[in-house]
Amino acid sequence: MKQGAIFFLITFAVIPLRAQHLSGDDIIQKVNEILSPESSHGMSQMTITTTSGDKRTFVMESWSKNKGEKNLVRYLEPLRVKDQAVLMLNNADDIWMYFPRTQRVRKLATHAKKQKMQGSDFSYEDMGSGDAFIREFAARRLKDDTIEGHDCYCVELTRKADGDMSYSRLLLWIVKENYVPILIEYYDENDPNRLVKRLKQSDIVEINGIPTARKAVMTNEDDNSQTSMEITEIEYNIDLSDDLFTERGMRQ
Repeated sequence: MKQGAIFFLITFAVIPLRAQHLSGDDIIQKVNEILSPESSHGMSQMTITTTSGDKRTFVMESWSKNKGEKNLVRYLEPLRVKDQAVLMLNNADDIWMYFPRTQRVRKLATHAKKQKMQGSDFSYEDMGSGDAFIREFAARRLKDDTIEGHDCYCVELTRKADGDMSYSRLLLWIVKENYVPILIEYYDENDPNRLVKRLKQSDIVEINGIPTARKAVMTNEDDNSQTSMEITEIEYNIDLSDDLFTERGMRQ
């Protein structure tokens, strides 16, 4: 999910087109501009509800730069993971983890981007894949729909032949008023008819002129588990040093 590590957004100026003339590519371009700020810094809380109903909560601080190409996430709570950090570069193709107890940095294998982040229902690529909606998928506009009272575009994204994402296709319901996707369905890497995850976004407010969904809930259809992400603080288009997105930055 993107919006700053979950959450990772940018203002844009375009000449409005009549809604009926917008293609799937037009709509996804606008969504990508909303979900990919030049930079961001925020605080968030992630709560995982396991299959058995147990809950685990993490508090995180995150930074993003170059429209989501660089992401750094640092855990603040609970104590057992305090100061652990995850650095995702090249749209999560390269991932490093820092462990404060050993003061060591470990680079993860390439396929690790498809793994769960801290056992949540968000993968690393969900959190740090930058402009994947455009790079990895071909867009097709479907019939408009209404979701929870919002007039929405419905767009199908089908993975390109050279795409590397974990999903064969996505279905997005996008609020026409602000281009925020309030529902995304993720389909199996090898079976485009099998739904594996569903993301719902809500509590949309404007921050620094950018429409921001402050709550996101990812439901895993296979595991019957759920992870909620809530943004408690966020700021956009700020000056961030490239030094932050390095091994040294992870240790600070």
